[in-house]
Parts: sequence; C-alpha cells; structure tokens
Amino acid sequence: MSHFALINDDGIVQTITVGSNNDLEEGYQWLIDNIGGTWVKTSYNTRGGVHYNPETGQPSADQSKALRKNYASIGGTYDSVRDAFIARKPYPSWILDEETCVWNAPIPNPTFELNKTHYWSEEEQNWKPTLLP
Repeated sequence: MSHFALINDDGIVQTITVGSNNDLEEGYQWLIDNIGGTWVKTSYNTRGGVHYNPETGQPSADQSKALRKNYASIGGTYDSVRDAFIARKPYPSWILDEETCVWNAPIPNPTFELNKTHYWSEEEQNWKPTLLP
C-alpha cells in the first residue's frame, strides 16, 4: 500500500489516503487530476527516521525505505526544508528532536514499572504514574 498526505499552503496535513503500490506515479497523478492540491508520499512504517518491518516491528534491514522521518498525521505539518512530517506538538514544554522530528518531553519518561503507566503533567512538568486496572 502507498500512502499520500494532502498538504495545505501552510504545510498542514489535511488528509491521508491509501492506494495501490502497483504504479505509484499513476496513483499520484490520479490524486492531482481528480482531487487537486499538494500531495506528498508518506511511509506508514517510518518513525523517527527509521523504517520498521511491518511483520516484526523491528528496524528494517533496508533503511532506504525510511521516508520523511515520520508517517504523516492529520493536523501535523510537512516541513519541506527538512523533507519531514512532524506531528502536532503535544505540550508547550516539549522539544522537537531535530534529527528524528519527534517531540520529546523535557525529562525522559520513567523506566517501566509493573502495573503502572505514566502520563505527562504539563502543570507539574513531570511524569505521573497511573495504576492499571
């Protein structure tokens, strides 16, 4: 499957569509001819600049498949200078990793604790534990 993101004039992702991999150029041209606008190919299996094997979840041996740093997200942006998709900033305090184009909290997420997950508290600028049911 091939994926394309419709980008507005401000670089905001409006929608994402899925097509066949049989003829990527034909699919791209169909979007231009029938819908119009600016379409940019995106890779569903790319995160943080790394392409992952969809069957194993592990990094692919062929990293030439990594495309535009991240899979596009509606409301996110396409940065044409970086040639990268960047998700919306989740919290005002989070910082963009310039290499991966992924937002990170100002302090790392705590290590795994049995029966706990963590959420970011913007007010406290820290991770807070949540007990799982």
